[in-house]
Amino acid sequence: MAWNEPGNQGKDPWGGNKGGKDQGPPDLDEVLGNLSKKFGGIFGGKSGGGKQGGNFSGAGFALLLGLLGIVWFVSGFYTIKEAERGVVLRFGLINDQVNPGLHWKPTFIDNVLPVDIEAIRSLPAAGFMLTQDENVVRVEMDVQYRVVNPEHYLFSAVDPANSLSHATDSALRYVVGHTTMNDLLTTGRELVRQQTEVELNKIIESYKLGFEIVDVNFLPARPPEEVKGAFDDAIAAQEDEERYLREAEAYALSIEPQARGQVRRLEQEAHAYKQQQILKATGEVARFSQLLPEYNLAKEVTRERIYLETIESVYANANKVVVDVDGSNNMMYLPLDKIISKHAAPAATTRNSVTAPVKSTNSQVTESLRNFSRDDSRQGRN
Repeated sequence: MAWNEPGNQGKDPWGGNKGGKDQGPPDLDEVLGNLSKKFGGIFGGKSGGGKQGGNFSGAGFALLLGLLGIVWFVSGFYTIKEAERGVVLRFGLINDQVNPGLHWKPTFIDNVLPVDIEAIRSLPAAGFMLTQDENVVRVEMDVQYRVVNPEHYLFSAVDPANSLSHATDSALRYVVGHTTMNDLLTTGRELVRQQTEVELNKIIESYKLGFEIVDVNFLPARPPEEVKGAFDDAIAAQEDEERYLREAEAYALSIEPQARGQVRRLEQEAHAYKQQQILKATGEVARFSQLLPEYNLAKEVTRERIYLETIESVYANANKVVVDVDGSNNMMYLPLDKIISKHAAPAATTRNSVTAPVKSTNSQVTESLRNFSRDDSRQGRN
């Protein structure tokens, strides 16, 4: 019958209510004695509690304590993974830091908190922000970080990720507030990313959050939907401008080498012409130096020779017809150009057929020029 059932009222469930009188809670010594008797019975002792029973009870306690010690010792082994570091807390205070591998700790005394130091964690940040030229733009950024100090990461802040989120938002708003809308949407995005990373490192350095910033990815910023069309047109115009500038630069780079080549060629031609004129003048001086002594020895003959050579060189390139004014019927005119061209022809038959007439013609021309020269010289002397 249960102690709280009807008919069992007034009885002490601990066996302490004797004679139906309420004597209060049981004595602590009596409870411990009852437990000792029960454990002694379990491990072979007698509930009567003689000398022999006391010995069996002590052996049972020793065996129980040994089993508990073995369980306590085995439960102290733990493993730290390769990518982790363990922070050892002894009675709640930081005591040590363990490396990867198998370790042992005293259970209920030490507590080990593993922290992954190789995993790359990601934290997004986004929001509408005001630029330097007072335009509203939506900016999105993704911050990647890694734990480098497990102790600081666990105990320097209540929520390190939340602290990093606030620091990122603060750094991003500061940089965007000092950047124009045009730079933020087009060419200045990389500069904004770099400046944000620098400002973020400055902020979290004083917090000692225990991690380092690996990378900051600045996602494409965009204006509010109400004005997105106008901004898209402006961006397209700027891209066209950049494209035209690049095309002009490419054209300039392709034309410049050609122009430099032409300049170089003209310089070389001018230098060659200069050398040619110098050599020609030097040759004329040398020829005149050789001719002067001959002229001093026989002035008339030399003058006539120079005159004939000059006339010959002049008429060699001119189409002239020489007419015999003496009334001779053998040859009324002398086509010098045709005779010279026939004389210069490479064909052997043509050269052989005109050899004799050309020789006779050349002798007649030479004789006529000499007579003409004598007449001129006579008239000059008269």
